[in-house]
Amino acid sequence: MITFSYQARDAAGRIVSGIQEALNEDNAVTSLMSRGLMVLSLQRKATARHSRKKSTKVKETDLVLFTRQLSTMIEAGISLVQALTALYEQADPRRQAALRAVISDITARVQGGETFHESLAKHPRVFNRLFISMVKAGEHGGLLAEILDRLAGFLEASARLRKKIKSAMTYPVIVVCIAFSITTFLIVRVVPIFGEIFADFGAKLPAPTQFLIDVSNFVRGEWYILLAAMAGAFFGVRTFLRSTRGKQLWDRWKLKLPVFGPLVHKICMSRFARTFAQLIRSGVPILEVLDIVGGSSGNHVVETSIKEVGADVEKGDNLSVSLSRKSIFPPMLLRMVAA
Repeated sequence: MITFSYQARDAAGRIVSGIQEALNEDNAVTSLMSRGLMVLSLQRKATARHSRKKSTKVKETDLVLFTRQLSTMIEAGISLVQALTALYEQADPRRQAALRAVISDITARVQGGETFHESLAKHPRVFNRLFISMVKAGEHGGLLAEILDRLAGFLEASARLRKKIKSAMTYPVIVVCIAFSITTFLIVRVVPIFGEIFADFGAKLPAPTQFLIDVSNFVRGEWYILLAAMAGAFFGVRTFLRSTRGKQLWDRWKLKLPVFGPLVHKICMSRFARTFAQLIRSGVPILEVLDIVGGSSGNHVVETSIKEVGADVEKGDNLSVSLSRKSIFPPMLLRMVAA
């Protein structure tokens, strides 16, 4: 988003000035004119790089509130443009600068003749495919207020699920960090003391004990080599995991982990079921639903299975039968779909 400073004449003939955020100069002028202002001058305002970066992200809580309030106003009979304008004026210019910029652009596009879902699609970092598809179905079916209310509830439920996942993962991470810290302390501080004691005895040490002392000496004396090796391994693994092949192997391995595998599987199935239900209830076509659900599953193995199911359904197969061919889907889910 770009920040512009402007001078304009209002409906009463007074000269007013202020700041307008928009994608470009044309959008800024359109937004100002929609507020009944005649633009006299418009200049791009210089901003700090970090400020621009900071203002490009809309917080999840702000998005939920925006969706809920927009639903309420449309349900009350307020037009879409008026509702968007009210939400723009209500948003905090400092804390919600990114949201204000997005609302401003959407309002200008809707006033310019675009549909609401087309305007949302211009901001893929804020509104995902699920959001856009449900809004599109709501617009076509005349149920926009109801769909937005469902979306707000869905976003809130997703946020709660992520919070529970983070809470569940916190304890194991803390345990691993503590264990690593204790092991490092023992190798660096304690083992050398025993090494000196054993050296004074002059006796030959068992292979495991000697190996531990050698590791301790290496860590203390050649720590920079170890640090460089760890850094190289980290960046190498990260680069590999960003590749298509790496993502496939990593996602397949996550599902097979002894403790975390079942948890990852349940999370993926929960996302699949909730997203699938919301889209079907909103009137989105089944093939489009499967395409969207696959992309939002968060796991390449699950995504591939869902895409294969979509291909089978497109050929005329029954959905429940196609799902039953994939071992990734649990029996309970299969029976509920079949019912």
